Amino acid sequence: MNKSDIYKRLYRDYSKKYLNKIILSAFFSILVAGSTSSIAWLLDPAIKKLFIEKDRSLLIFIPLMIIFAFATKGISLYFAKATMIGVGESIKKKLQIDMVNNLVGTDTQIIDKKHSGKFISNLTYDVTHITNLLSNAILAVFKDSLTLICLLFVMFFQNWKLALISIIMIPLAGFFAKTLGKRIGKVTTEAQQKSGFLTTYLVELFKNHKLIKIFQKEEYEKKRADGYLSELKEKNQKIQTVFVRMSPVMETLTGIMIAVLIFYSGILMSNGELEINNFFSFLAAMMLAYQPVRSLSTINMVLNQGLSAASRILPIIDQIGKITDSSNAFPIKIKNSSIKFQNVNFSYETKEGKTLNSINLKFDGGKMTSLVGHSGSGKSTIMNLIPRFYDIQSGEIVIDDQSIQKITIKSLREQISMVSQETTLFDDTIKNNIKYGRENATDDEIYHVANLSFCEEFINKLPNKYETLIGEDGVRLSGGEKQRLSIARAMLKKSSIILLDEATSSLDSETETKIQEALDILTKNKTTIVIAHRLSTILNSNNIYLIDSGQVIESGKHEELINKSELYRSFYEKQIQK
Repeated sequence: MNKSDIYKRLYRDYSKKYLNKIILSAFFSILVAGSTSSIAWLLDPAIKKLFIEKDRSLLIFIPLMIIFAFATKGISLYFAKATMIGVGESIKKKLQIDMVNNLVGTDTQIIDKKHSGKFISNLTYDVTHITNLLSNAILAVFKDSLTLICLLFVMFFQNWKLALISIIMIPLAGFFAKTLGKRIGKVTTEAQQKSGFLTTYLVELFKNHKLIKIFQKEEYEKKRADGYLSELKEKNQKIQTVFVRMSPVMETLTGIMIAVLIFYSGILMSNGELEINNFFSFLAAMMLAYQPVRSLSTINMVLNQGLSAASRILPIIDQIGKITDSSNAFPIKIKNSSIKFQNVNFSYETKEGKTLNSINLKFDGGKMTSLVGHSGSGKSTIMNLIPRFYDIQSGEIVIDDQSIQKITIKSLREQISMVSQETTLFDDTIKNNIKYGRENATDDEIYHVANLSFCEEFINKLPNKYETLIGEDGVRLSGGEKQRLSIARAMLKKSSIILLDEATSSLDSETETKIQEALDILTKNKTTIVIAHRLSTILNSNNIYLIDSGQVIESGKHEELINKSELYRSFYEKQIQK
């Protein structure tokens, strides 16, 4: 995407909506320009009438006009900036909403490719630069361009010869700004990368704080943090240094201009071509023009920063997931929720070789089926394919003889609940975490599933009961309590298919018993697919699939597999020994 395309896209999708406010800001910019130039022009009659001719009739009027001009400038500048601040914040929110909406709806495989910290950096660091481009830069172009034009008019009105000499400064400032602008885009990209690394590191730091303490890595992490912060500091320092490089350039140019103007003005005055009042009015206009010239000279750098950020943000917003509804997709019709895998092949983009190789599976409706196998055999992948977190490369997965590729994703996932060994909870109240299973659930329904999942036992001991905040990922709860909350959430959804990655092996026997009872209630008469960790699950399963290296090695009930599969027998014996 080239610069022109980025500008068009940013205008069409983000700035166009606020065109009326931008025009209003432009109107106030006109008032700023007019009042600023009038300040310089008023020095002409002030010096001529009050100081040279000593005319007392204008002694009150001219000072009042100067006060009025300054007040108009200040008030107009306030409204111009306040209007564009509102526009900028609205655009910022729209950019962030578009990015978040895309990330929430995109494929799991896309999210897996990039650390969450880098996405957070895009949402904060990059969006700020785009906002500056679309609000501050636009205001500067209007306000400073108009102000400069009006001041140039005053300068030419006072003496066209001096004005021609002074405008040489404008193209010179533009030349230096263009040179620095190229540099700023490159440095901004580097700074964003460092910001992404820092955010990624901080996410990992807070997530693994217990690990850091137990391995006594505090000093090591302090050094790492210092390294990331130093790198970001260096890049931000470079950006600011590039910006301030315009100061010596502008100061030098201004000094040269004033020196030349004073020299030439002396010649003009000695020839009778310039009056002292004209000179001071001209000089005031030129000095007032210093600020808009300097501001406009840095616009190119702001534009390059914004374009650099937009080139990273827009591809994320435009990213289209591969897992979408087909053109003729229809809502799923559930009969008994039986599931079949027919010659299914699947491989991850980040891994070589097939994860699943011509898998054929049948999960009977309303029954429990277990998946048994070593870590990495493909069990979790099988589960992830059913709700279409990933899409298969070939073969077919059907639910009640309906291909999930032809079913709407929304209706498919409405029928599925998942309870994982990696329990995911939000930094919210217990009530809201349960309610996440079904937003329109009543309080009575929430209390009912909390009772069935044995959550009430610990909820009633908490000071704020259901309104207790549980912390990031449920940090204030025990492993068993978090697991019971996730079961309650799944119960509330009332789905016909349960995907269960059991996580009771690390719990004490009493908690394990309660969770198992809760799971029995959750899975009753539901099509349940279990990655089996517990011996009781294996024994109670209607059917068991032994998975190894992405293939089905054996299947059958427990007694059958004990007799015919040495691999299964080995797995079972290890379960007994636990």
